[in-house]
Amino acid sequence: MVDINIVNAVPEKGFLDLPVSPDLDLFAEIEKLKKEKNAIVLAHYYQEADIQDIADYIGDSLGLAQAAEKTDADIIVFAGVHFMAETAKILNPNKKVLLPDLNAGCSLSDSAPPALFADFKKAHPDHLVISYINCSAGIKALSDIICTSSNAEKIVSTIPDDQPIIFAPDRNLGAYLNKKTGRNMLLWNGACMVHEIFSIEKLLKLKAQYPNAKILAHPECEEALLKHADYIGSTTALLKYSTADSADTYIVATETGILHQMMKNAPDKTFIPAPPDNSCACNDCPHMKLNTLEKLYLCMKHEIPEITMDEQLRLAALKPIQRMLDISAQFGL
Repeated sequence: MVDINIVNAVPEKGFLDLPVSPDLDLFAEIEKLKKEKNAIVLAHYYQEADIQDIADYIGDSLGLAQAAEKTDADIIVFAGVHFMAETAKILNPNKKVLLPDLNAGCSLSDSAPPALFADFKKAHPDHLVISYINCSAGIKALSDIICTSSNAEKIVSTIPDDQPIIFAPDRNLGAYLNKKTGRNMLLWNGACMVHEIFSIEKLLKLKAQYPNAKILAHPECEEALLKHADYIGSTTALLKYSTADSADTYIVATETGILHQMMKNAPDKTFIPAPPDNSCACNDCPHMKLNTLEKLYLCMKHEIPEITMDEQLRLAALKPIQRMLDISAQFGL
């Protein structure tokens, strides 16, 4: 039986506490380390602007998985959160995979402990399991197919109508997919803290202030917010829509990191982060923002923390990821 919990990392050895000279040109030093070590930096759209600007590839979870699968680099530095670095290691067992800050976790991933999910799966033995990529390697190993917000609807559409499905771990994305596809998937009760914190009341007040603005929302948001959205899509889809659409103002209901690329792609447009239901003026993921340019530099220089994984777990988790990648390729995604 596969142990669904064996994912480790080389200890940090306190290197994150090492001082970095303010006179050091971190952009130049990181570029130098990339060449010296044949390293690639993969960054999620939710990373801080400096990290996005130094990255070799910026994308959402599907794009990042595809980039990790194709790279010929010896070292993959993943500027994202833990489950993303795990995915890169699953796809690249012979490459060194680094994560600038091991504390960069994910509330959605944490909402599905593998042992509890294994019991849930056993209680529904006739169900096929589709899991959102925002989950641990242990959950991936218990799944039949992995999906992302970019390809989830297509993947669900490939499953026969009479096949019962468990969808994990995001109940909001699962509910959105049920509505879009007409399915009645059984949903695990997990959610992303970032996408559940938006205030509908504040959003509507903001909309009244900018009546011509379009509301863009990620499907991890709650249904009450999605009802007010002019467009719903993955981070990549939101970016593409805001670039090509004719409107000049957008209220964006997802993590604020995506606004950096939106403003770069359409500098003549106005992008406003949807307001959260707290005293903060923005909606940042505290895990994503743990990574900094200084930590990225130190991570590359010292080649730690490194993600390692039990081989049985890796192989079990690889199968549903590979199914996702194969289906995505069939649809041209």
